[in-house]
Amino acid sequence: MRRYIYLLLLLLLACIDPYEVDVEEGPQLLTVEGFLTTEEGPHVIKLSRSATYGSAFEGLVRPVREATVIIRDNLGNVTFLAEDLDNRGSYFTPEGYRAVVGRSYTLQIQLNEGQVYTSLPERIESVPEIKSLDYQIVRIPVEGETNERSGVQLIADLDDPADQDNFYFWRTGTSTFILKTRPDLFTERPSDLEPNRDPDPKDCCDTCFQTETFGNTGIFIANDDSFNGLNTKLPVGFIEDDGIRFVETHRAEISQISVSAEAYRFLRLVKQQTEVSGSVFDPPPANIRGNMISLDNPEEVVLGYFMAGAEAKQEIYINAVDMDFRQPVTIIPDDCRVLPNTTREVPPNWNPN
Repeated sequence: MRRYIYLLLLLLLACIDPYEVDVEEGPQLLTVEGFLTTEEGPHVIKLSRSATYGSAFEGLVRPVREATVIIRDNLGNVTFLAEDLDNRGSYFTPEGYRAVVGRSYTLQIQLNEGQVYTSLPERIESVPEIKSLDYQIVRIPVEGETNERSGVQLIADLDDPADQDNFYFWRTGTSTFILKTRPDLFTERPSDLEPNRDPDPKDCCDTCFQTETFGNTGIFIANDDSFNGLNTKLPVGFIEDDGIRFVETHRAEISQISVSAEAYRFLRLVKQQTEVSGSVFDPPPANIRGNMISLDNPEEVVLGYFMAGAEAKQEIYINAVDMDFRQPVTIIPDDCRVLPNTTREVPPNWNPN
């Protein structure tokens, strides 16, 4: 018994009061996202701030509102961007506004609180056309899963000009595809009164066209060090097969953009971080400083990059019957018209043959 009493006293003496640590909140870093090209606008610049460390909103992105945003070229032309009141923090150029090859463009921002930021100038270099697009199926094993992921790898055929150093960036544009659903399997959502409802088929409709705009899965860039002045074929995009996009015919669009050497280095660093993190589906693990500078405090870290470049577009039709592997079809038990961005009308310039 005496031994247990000693042990209890030692445990009581060993108790330590909790130590409260005051962690200094980190800065709310301004992030600038924007791309100006030779295609007709409007083009968008997005401004946001990350929440401070320890905040209840930590990890969230907050839009920067009521800023004054302008684009200035090397000839002194100034263009004001207007904020979208329904999508705060997004600032748009006027309709039809486009960059011009040979000119340099600078983004300038004044926040509502008075801070002023500017980008370094970005010069527009010409870009060759994409001669054609092809594709191949890519299958991606998933650890711990029976079913592997898959998708379409887009491949561009281009003739690189020999009289200049070229830096390429490719973006996946708008996709339009035939959407198939099963309105005959529609069932009203169950309620507490009727937990098990019988199917209530709808009369229409099982076939629509759906339009989808999504960001790149992975970063597709190249410089012409190894193919300057030559014809080459390069992977330029990836569209994941989700069991819906490639049920029948899919029209994909790729933008080929000339970027500056500095923008290429920025994108290469982001690409390297993405690849180190594990796969093309993972976000970059750390932030990389871009070409934005605070005029009030040059030491302030501003994230993101204002890019400008010439743009050439090409599209490809992908027919499901020609694919050597597809994901199982995802059943959608509803009228296809209730889904977002769908229509029964044949899209403009739809020409799969």
